[in-house]
Parts: sequence; structure tokens; C-alpha cells
Amino acid sequence: MAAFPAEQPSSLLIICRAPSKAADKEKRYRMKRFLKEFKEFALRGNVMDMAVGIIIGGAFSGIVASLTDNFINPILNELTGNAVYTKTEVLGFVSAFLSSVVNFIIMAFILFCLVKAINKLMSLGKKKEEPAAPTTKLCPYCKSEIPIDATRCAHCTSILEEKHD
Repeated sequence: MAAFPAEQPSSLLIICRAPSKAADKEKRYRMKRFLKEFKEFALRGNVMDMAVGIIIGGAFSGIVASLTDNFINPILNELTGNAVYTKTEVLGFVSAFLSSVVNFIIMAFILFCLVKAINKLMSLGKKKEEPAAPTTKLCPYCKSEIPIDATRCAHCTSILEEKHD
């Protein structure tokens, strides 16, 4: 008979235990709070404005590059005598420039739609504020603005009648 090795002491046993429900709940709470803070940061007005500005700036740089490549450089080449362009080449320059302008307009329209949708989503959770109670009224005699609880006009000194409801 083969001899079996002696049993391991219990101090070497590794005990695996599942995390408690309270720890899981705390982790979920922290993650929700983190995502909420990130959403507030990312959708803040100035961050959205900056992102739109960067994207529009990149799209506009395409128009500037196309203007330089398709109009300014050919005009300079023609004036200095380095190149002579045919009607077909000139039409190609114009169509390339118009293509970059259309690309810019499409990009701007898509960004407009995205920002409009994000603003709509952000306003869904907010409650509409009720208009504040008026603090002033017009004097019926001189049409000046006076405090609502005034009994005499400060401008024309007319005695104001109290309206009884």
C-alpha cells in the first residue's frame, strides 16, 4: 500500500468567500455616482461648446485647405507662368472646392442636430420654473412702475385705490 502524505495543516488552506451583498451594493452606488458625475461634466454647456468648436474648426480647416489648393495656388501659378490650366482643370478646382463646402455644411447640420437632441434630453429631467410673483405694478395715472404694495405713487403722488377681491 502506498502511503498518503500527511494532511496539510488548516492554516495553509485558502478560504474563498464571496463578497457580501453590502459590498456589492456599495460598489454599484459608487459606479452610479461616478457615471452621474461624468455625465454632468461631459454635458455641461462649456464642454459641449468646446467640443462643437473643435469639430467645426476641423471641418472649416478643410474649406481653407481646399480654397488654397484649388483657387489661390492655381491663380498664383497662372500669374507667374508656371502652369496653364484648361477649362476642365478649372472646373475640377471649382468642384473640389464646392465639395469641401458641402462637406462642411453637412457636418455643421449634423452637429446642430446632435446638440439640439442633447439639449432636449437634458431638459427632460428638469422641472419648469414657475414665474415669480410680480413685485411691481403700473401706476394707473402716470404709468410709472411702482412697488406692488404701494398705496401712493412715488412719481405723481396719486393715491392708489386698493382692489378688494
